[in-house]
Amino acid sequence: MADERTYSASEAARALGISLDTLRRWDRAGRIAVHRDTANRRIVDASEIDRLRGERGTSMSARNRFPGTVRSVTAEGLLTRVEIDVTEPVRVVAIITSEAAEDLGLRPGGPATAVVKATSVMVSG
Repeated sequence: MADERTYSASEAARALGISLDTLRRWDRAGRIAVHRDTANRRIVDASEIDRLRGERGTSMSARNRFPGTVRSVTAEGLLTRVEIDVTEPVRVVAIITSEAAEDLGLRPGGPATAVVKATSVMVSG
């Protein structure tokens, strides 16, 4: 059964890792599907948040997920460097193939989720 939960605009923005102003701009641009409640407040369905996060019914075992906004996409040959602003002042940087970056439609200002495998995280004290 599909998740039928709805989110207020501020809850949806938080779930997507974007600002409320960005959510409002996306609404005006038709980039996010919202509807209005009886008080004319924006309401976003969980399925719309899943669509924007790229969770099209797939499941992953990774729990370290960081939704954010793409800061930059820099292609050099076969590799592309992607910078994602997660939350102030955290930024996740990934090196992925250029083909993957193109397939994902990554661009500055667009939504993205960084998924970190614990075996790839280094900690220093």
